[in-house]
Amino acid sequence: MQPEGPPQGDLAGRAFPLGDWGEPAERLDELYRWVERGALETVAWYLADRVWKRRGARVLRGGAAAGAVCGAALPLLDLARVMGGVAPWGYLALLLAVACVAVDRYFGLTSGWMRDVATAQAVQRRLQVLQFDWASESVREVLGPAEGTASEATERCLGVLRRFSEDVTDLVRAETGDWMVEFRSGATPVGIQAAVASGGRADVAGAGRFPSPPGVNARPNMPRQRPPEPR
Repeated sequence: MQPEGPPQGDLAGRAFPLGDWGEPAERLDELYRWVERGALETVAWYLADRVWKRRGARVLRGGAAAGAVCGAALPLLDLARVMGGVAPWGYLALLLAVACVAVDRYFGLTSGWMRDVATAQAVQRRLQVLQFDWASESVREVLGPAEGTASEATERCLGVLRRFSEDVTDLVRAETGDWMVEFRSGATPVGIQAAVASGGRADVAGAGRFPSPPGVNARPNMPRQRPPEPR
């Protein structure tokens, strides 16, 4: 599985815009544009990253479908004596189909571009919420603060930007965590995958798949005692 990782801008970080707070409105507008630009760059990165993954996944899945069809049709044609000696090619086609599916699963192309699309859409939805919240705060500032002071309004705007930045960071972190789990467990057996995903703990839900030998963790059966008879 090829490492893809998070967006490069998130790894390198972006310098926080510093300036004079003598004009709070201009500083807030600058911070909003900085936060919005970072979100748009994150969306653009995920949408660009999903392009080559989707193309590779389509090629592999198309090869798997073609191999499965040829693997089923060629032995039948050989059996019906329509085309003689093509049965071995059918087995080779089936092997090719299995190889295409295995390569797709190992390199995570299908799951990768799906994660990219889901993360980009989630960031876009959160950005729309930010835009409406910021418009609401701007209208409130134009109409005049109905409650609180200008300092409280500034803190409220900063809180909106901070929550948005934290939400976008959590979305990227969640996608990166899913990729890391898939990358670590891509070439390992299924049992090891479950152990890695659960942090090394035993799978309680799957404990009933393999029954324990008799006598292991079994509660001893004590003989029931009769209550004493009244004299």
